[in-house]
Order: sequence, then C-alpha cells, then structure tokens
Amino acid sequence: MSISIDAIAKAGKNWSIEVTPPGAAKIESFSDILAENTTVNVTFLPGTDPVDTVNVAKRLRDDGMNPVPHIAARSIKSKAQLSELVADMTSRAKVDEVLVIGGGVTHPVGDFSSSMEILETGVLQSAGIRKIGVSGHPEGSPDITDPQLAEALAWKNAFAKREGLDLYIETQFCFDAAAVVAWENAIREAGNELPIRIGIPGPATIKTLFRFAQISGIGPSMRFIAKQARNVTKLLTVQSPHLLIAGLAEAMANDDKSKLHHFHYYPFGGVAKTAIWASEVAAGNITLLPKGGFSVPTPK
Repeated sequence: MSISIDAIAKAGKNWSIEVTPPGAAKIESFSDILAENTTVNVTFLPGTDPVDTVNVAKRLRDDGMNPVPHIAARSIKSKAQLSELVADMTSRAKVDEVLVIGGGVTHPVGDFSSSMEILETGVLQSAGIRKIGVSGHPEGSPDITDPQLAEALAWKNAFAKREGLDLYIETQFCFDAAAVVAWENAIREAGNELPIRIGIPGPATIKTLFRFAQISGIGPSMRFIAKQARNVTKLLTVQSPHLLIAGLAEAMANDDKSKLHHFHYYPFGGVAKTAIWASEVAAGNITLLPKGGFSVPTPK
C-alpha cells in the first residue's frame, strides 16, 4: 500500500456520523462535540416511537447540525403515517435529507416492506426532500439475496434519474477495504451511478466490534473480527479503522471514476471519541505507519 497523508485527509473530509435516540439522551449539546453543519444520522430503532427520532433531529438542527433521520419502511404503518412523520420532520427539525431503509424487523407492521415502496409514494418529493440515502451492502445481506440487491440497486438508479433526485448509497459498516473496492467496481460495471458513503466502524474495543458484527451478520468482516476476538487478552484492545480507511483512500485516489465519495462513521466507541478521531483524519493530523495504515494522536 502506497498512500499519502493528503490523499487520506481528502478521502476523510465531509464525513458523517450517526446517533441513536438513547445515545443522544446522554449528549448535553451536540455543538460541544461536533463541528457546525456536521451531518448526523438519527437511527430509528424497531419497536420505538418514530417521534423519538424526530425529537433528536430537532435537537441536532437547533445545535447547528444537519440531521438525517432514518425512515424504516417495515416500521411504518401507512402512507398517512408516513406523510405525518415527514411533515413533522420538515416542520420541527427543518429536515431536507433522509435515509430510507427497509428496517430491521422480520414482519412489516403495515403497508411497506421495502425502501422502494416508500420512495414510490412521492411523500418525500412532495415535502421538498430531494437528497435521499438508500442502503448498500458491500458484503451482502442476510435478509436479501444478491440478485435481489442488484435488482433493487438498478431500480434506485433509474428512479433517481426519473424523479431528478439526489440519491446516494450509504453502506453497512465494513472492515475489509479490498471487499468494498471489489463491490464498488462490480456495481459500477453493472450500471451504478449513485455516489457512495462507506460505513466505517469508529474506534472501539474488539469486544464491542465483535458484538455489533454479530448483530449485523456481516460476512467477511464478521470472520475478521471473530479471528481477533479469539485472543481473550486482546478483547479490550481498541481497534481503529486506519487500515480500512487507508485502503479506501488509495482506491479513491487512484480511480477518478470511483463512486466512493465519503465516510459514514458508526460510533461504536462513543460519538465524541469517534468525532475527534474522524476530525483528525480529515485534517491530516496523522502519521503513516511502516506496515501500512496510520496513527492518530491520542487526545490530551
């Protein structure tokens, strides 16, 4: 791997991060830990009240951030509820960007089973929301077959063109840069034109990463973390995504047609710690390591 600090910093700019409603409750002020206009996704947890997500989005907007609430298709009962939820998002939190996902429930609670059905309602467009994220799966999905994923991605590309929307892909978190690059090459060859935000696991202990990998059921990355977790003495060792980011930055720098555009951080080790780490990377405050990757200075 041969990559410069400038290339890593360039790849690391304009990053986004996410927060859960329970996690947000522990943060007194987002402006204390995040720069103004940082894009922050607000998750929708299965079985919870969608208003919780809107409340956090409003807090983020009031603190000077760009809130991007999740809309989970399988947790929405009807078009009427969707319209009410989106109206609440736009009026109370001035939301102009959302992430539409299928949602982590086996059986839909209402009329929707996929993100495409949400998009087709026209509710988002009518509310003036033109920038929309949709999910991506570099390592496949335990819930959807690869042919179905390919068909859905082709549909979303066509839909974006037809509706004149600013659609982008935001992926699950990964650990293997080679797998991500191979996936991006494959979907681009198949016709994907949507820009991609790659999911990055923020610095966290191996034990924590292993737990989230288990929940997500991701393939090659799950095996990578499982191998690390076998060494009990290393379970509490903090694992940073420096090799992943260096590998992605190299691919982004060497291929001007790559659709890998930004990083989206999953703050498994905490929002504040992840934000500091991501900011240092974007600023180029890093040191390249002889065996690849880089180190970030420890916060004082």
